[in-house]
Amino acid sequence: MRAFPVRLPSGVRYWTVLDDDLATVSFADAFLRQVRFGRDGSELTTRSYAGGIALFLRWCGRTGRDWQAGVEHLGLFVTWLRHAQAPADGDAEGGGQVWAGPGHPPVRGARRINGVLASVRGLVVHAVAAGHARSDLVAVVYEVADDRDLPDAARGEDARMGWRMRARHRVHEPHRDVDRASDEEIVALMRACRSARDRLIVLMMARVGLRRGEVCGLRRSDVHLLPDSRRLGCEVARAHLHVVRRDNVNGAWAKSRRQRGVPLDFLVVQAFDGYEFERLAVPRAANSDFLLVNLFREPVGAPMPPDAINAMVTAAGRRAGLDRPVTPHQLRHAFGSNLVDAGGTIDEVQELLGHASLSSTEVHLHPDPGRLRTAVDRVPSPRELTEALR
Repeated sequence: MRAFPVRLPSGVRYWTVLDDDLATVSFADAFLRQVRFGRDGSELTTRSYAGGIALFLRWCGRTGRDWQAGVEHLGLFVTWLRHAQAPADGDAEGGGQVWAGPGHPPVRGARRINGVLASVRGLVVHAVAAGHARSDLVAVVYEVADDRDLPDAARGEDARMGWRMRARHRVHEPHRDVDRASDEEIVALMRACRSARDRLIVLMMARVGLRRGEVCGLRRSDVHLLPDSRRLGCEVARAHLHVVRRDNVNGAWAKSRRQRGVPLDFLVVQAFDGYEFERLAVPRAANSDFLLVNLFREPVGAPMPPDAINAMVTAAGRRAGLDRPVTPHQLRHAFGSNLVDAGGTIDEVQELLGHASLSSTEVHLHPDPGRLRTAVDRVPSPRELTEALR
């Protein structure tokens, strides 16, 4: 079993699952197409789901189970995910032997295991709804209950019965503070960039908070640098850019379904000016509507793919001599955390980062020790308490 990318005649891509004979696994393919086209999910989402489903089906095959029987033994599957032998050369992810006992660290972390389990649960629910699996399997992967035990106020005005589901299988993930790039690391990356385009990319993640897919998906028409853009049909004031979800030929994808406008500060506007002069010197880049294009390697003028940003940031970090590798997402986390440190409210951070859920924004609400000390010092000390200590 393996995950495999599929490109449709329209150019849209998604990922599916192939068996050992390189034939499509029909019920898995139906679920992944539903995720991509029925739910408007991204190609990267189907890639993650396809990888998790391929792992599950591979485990079912190696343990002699039908996939529906495998659903009934997800606890054993979790053990295999956590402790299966590392893959041999030329093998796909996960061997067949399980190493038990102390001294052998887990092969996969809790977050990866929970992601695989989420893909299996999604597959089960879709297969049951489509008639490809037994209906009792939903109760195997979820604790299913109705809302009749809830107070009337919690059930809403119409008081119709609703269903609640909680995943039965989930590995505890230890709490981790958000991993952000420091201001010193961002400055070092900027100095190590070899072009105005690369400096603009770093700033759009560290000072605007864009994801790498959002950066590569920007079109030139999405950027409004005028003090007043109403002549362009845009009511957003001052310099800003629009993040729009599209199917792009370079595989770039805006995660949020809702379009948002993000303000730009003077540093980013200056970086746009420098990049525009650099791009004008490359005639083959003139015809592309994509904001970021190849300027120094073939095919010149083609839109940059998201993976190119990873390679650029990694190379700049190596030239800068950073003590650790810095990723594009750490630059975005730096923007969110800096917003909070500057007094931004959670709804402001959520809107600027394009989070659909507040739970995604809350990871930025862990203040640094300096702000904690300042917060304590702001609390007034009553005179009576001071006198009582004397």
